[in-house]
Amino acid sequence: MQVYVKVVDSWISIPCADGRNKVSWLIKEALLRAKELDLQQPEQKLVLTSSTSPLIYSNNDVICDVLSDKQFVETKSLSKLTTDKQINKGFVSNFKNFTINDQPKVSQIIILDGFSLTTEVLWNLSSPNFKIEISSEAERRVRSARKLLDDIVEQNKVVYGVSTGFGKFATVVIPPADLKQLQVNLIESHCAGVGQPLSPERTRMMLALRINVLCKGYSGISPKNLLTMAKAFNESCLPWIPEKGTVGASGDLAPLSHLALGLMGKGKMWSPKSGWAEACHVLEANNITPLKLSSKEGIALINGTQFMSALGSEAVERAKRIALQADVVASMTLEALQGTSKAFDTAIHEARPHKGQQAVAKRIRALLNYGGNQSEITKNHKNCNRVQDAYTLRCCPQVHGISHDTIEFVKGILDVELNSATDNPMVLVDRCETISGGNFHGEYPAKSLDYLAIGVHELASISERRIERMCNPAYNDLPAFLVDNGGLNSGYMIPHCTAAALVSENKVLCHPSSIDSLSTSAGQEDHVSMGGYSARKALTVVENVEHVIAIELLCACQGIDYRRPLKSTDALEAVHKLVRSVVPPYDKDRVHSGDIEAVVKLLQENKVWDSVESFINNPIKSLDDISYSRSPTSSELLRPRQGRNNLMQ
Repeated sequence: MQVYVKVVDSWISIPCADGRNKVSWLIKEALLRAKELDLQQPEQKLVLTSSTSPLIYSNNDVICDVLSDKQFVETKSLSKLTTDKQINKGFVSNFKNFTINDQPKVSQIIILDGFSLTTEVLWNLSSPNFKIEISSEAERRVRSARKLLDDIVEQNKVVYGVSTGFGKFATVVIPPADLKQLQVNLIESHCAGVGQPLSPERTRMMLALRINVLCKGYSGISPKNLLTMAKAFNESCLPWIPEKGTVGASGDLAPLSHLALGLMGKGKMWSPKSGWAEACHVLEANNITPLKLSSKEGIALINGTQFMSALGSEAVERAKRIALQADVVASMTLEALQGTSKAFDTAIHEARPHKGQQAVAKRIRALLNYGGNQSEITKNHKNCNRVQDAYTLRCCPQVHGISHDTIEFVKGILDVELNSATDNPMVLVDRCETISGGNFHGEYPAKSLDYLAIGVHELASISERRIERMCNPAYNDLPAFLVDNGGLNSGYMIPHCTAAALVSENKVLCHPSSIDSLSTSAGQEDHVSMGGYSARKALTVVENVEHVIAIELLCACQGIDYRRPLKSTDALEAVHKLVRSVVPPYDKDRVHSGDIEAVVKLLQENKVWDSVESFINNPIKSLDDISYSRSPTSSELLRPRQGRNNLMQ
């Protein structure tokens, strides 16, 4: 039995041949070994704690009864436990809940072949419930490329990154005896990232994506090292990768170097089993042998756009979800404000047939039962003298539509990028040569992710104006700020301010980072993409949009509450019931932040869309088959009721 014990800032591996010893013996043994290693001695009154939870072991516990083989524990002073938790809370917050999307408990296997990865699949791979395998054809390509490289080295040919230095040192030829050390030096010298570490989900995405690119067979990685990387992924052995420090020139050099460093058994690494510890111990505990790099394998691990593309894939998938649900929430607001649905007539949108615009209009028509049995709320104001609504209601298809089209465009760029060889030099097996090129340059994902931020931001921009229309009594017949006894109660006054603040923040974040370039590597890398920041800020924009749409949804549900006893359509009532299952009506002032986060969670889990999808996919007959220039017939007013009971339960 072997246990890893943290003393001060170092991990010590302690064999426990006699597992019947007590925990107090383990602490004393750890302190003795720390003294032998000249480590600064901690306070002597110590307890043993788990490295992954706040669990404390009694000094009288028997080791084999409470600890398992290769478990990670720490020695701590009781007086410092509370302080340490406060200090580390923000630092490790991303690693507390390692789950995503309510994926199934049984692991699913994704085959990586270098050609078929998509943003959807990559986002799924962020979850520990998914594991990977390398296709047999990919293994064949990797073996062939490695053999060609070994032949080149044996023939003492001068090849960039194989037998030369890097960047400005490309003309410096390295002696054969130093080629392996060259690769190690490359990784260590390029580990210059700063900032907080990526979350485990994002680290898994980045690792999976790098493996997929290596599967193409242009890199020269050895089959053994590729399979080791796959095993590390499947065990969620995730290196420390600071989120800042890439200019996206020769790819994401710093983040990918930190990724490689951990897989080499150096630096910090996290796993569900160990928490943060030295990478060598984490790999050993998971029966993984650290990578040993041969010629070119260092540069094969770090040339590429996998940092920006992995984060960009999450951004585009979350953007897809919030964009669809923004259409639903806009329909809720239209009902709350007793707007007219005539602006969504098929004829209008066929006259300007943008794909996204037509899709949004069709969804809103389905949600509002346009041309069918419209809601009690709609019927109640059928004879009002309002001719048209404000742009934020009337122009939803035009504004939301381009956001949908933007997301689809960016996804297309990223799907290509996820399956692209981004190495330098490229190992061309069919031609028996290597060629230096520029596939590592991040301009494609950088530009597209700047575009994504701009496109998705508009969903929040128009949403904030709809929130204003619901909160401001000058624009509607609802109570000011959607609350009774105004003055004593402030209602949704400040949530609207929050939405305004997030929209304003997004305006700054939408300034493109990819229009900037600073020359690096002594002028050798004289044009860079800044794609790393494009990806990070795109994710922030999407997160801000999720919060603004959540605030609009809360306001819309509150507005519909004020329309009672009148009901909306079955679809929108399903959304209202979903929201009210996590947030009660706002009858008097209370803390808003919990309500907002509860609804954000619904949106992030796609539950708002799930609650209406069957209504949209199964509208009356076919809404687009009905001519709205005449009154619908009785047969056209019939609508299927399938799925309603399930949705309303």
